[in-house]
Amino acid sequence: MGWRRRRSCILGNDLHFSGADGASLSAHLDRPTDTPRAYALFAHCFTCSKDALAAVHVGRELAARGIAVLRFDFTGLGRSSGDFADTNFSSNVADLIVAANFLRESFAAPQLLIGHSLGGTAVLAAAAGIPEASAVATIGAPYQPEHVRRLLAPASAEIEARGEAEVLLGGRKFRIKRQLLEDLAGHHTRESIAKLGKALLVFHSPADSTVDISNAAQIFAAAKHPKSFVSLDDADHLLTRASDSAFVAAVLASWVNRYATAAFTDGSARPP
Repeated sequence: MGWRRRRSCILGNDLHFSGADGASLSAHLDRPTDTPRAYALFAHCFTCSKDALAAVHVGRELAARGIAVLRFDFTGLGRSSGDFADTNFSSNVADLIVAANFLRESFAAPQLLIGHSLGGTAVLAAAAGIPEASAVATIGAPYQPEHVRRLLAPASAEIEARGEAEVLLGGRKFRIKRQLLEDLAGHHTRESIAKLGKALLVFHSPADSTVDISNAAQIFAAAKHPKSFVSLDDADHLLTRASDSAFVAAVLASWVNRYATAAFTDGSARPP
């Protein structure tokens, strides 16, 4: 079934639409008080949600600067339906493309893609399927999706032997299946980054203890110009300080002016 025929619901700023596998995905649209000068799509970190501090702070700060931001829960996370154990990196990429389709149909196509942690790796992979996006930004993103295997290392043997295991991540328990490990290993991002064809902005903190800053160097080296790097100094991986998220949003709002136009003079955008 094509995305145009998927069910969606718009009620204020809280939205729902069908994901790539049919699950109901929960979303929130941070809107400026005036007509948006651009629309952005935000992908949250691994096992996080659209309500993670970084997603909320960046979304609200960008909205205050005139950019509408759609942030949503991947299948099986947050308030979205579906079983997280049956999802993987590929399904996240598919959900991102469906989310962009929903934004395009309901408001306007996203001109800016933002991804935090594994969400950053996902937007790099999904960018080719979102042609209207002219700019991509990553925040603390791994160079390869397989980086996530390090978080699952304590249970890897059990997952391989039994096909699944319960893993404690961020203080919460998640059921992880072997298919996730296999899917992560099957993705290699160098080619997709090299063929991005969009402006790239890489944010990373030298103090990030979850995803080493060497990942940012690899992403930056693989990308072609125009590309930029911004150090987040002593920020932690999750951007738990509001001041760090505000800094990211301020830089993004200024940077995207060079690459995304929001006058919508072609009439393709719908009123907010």
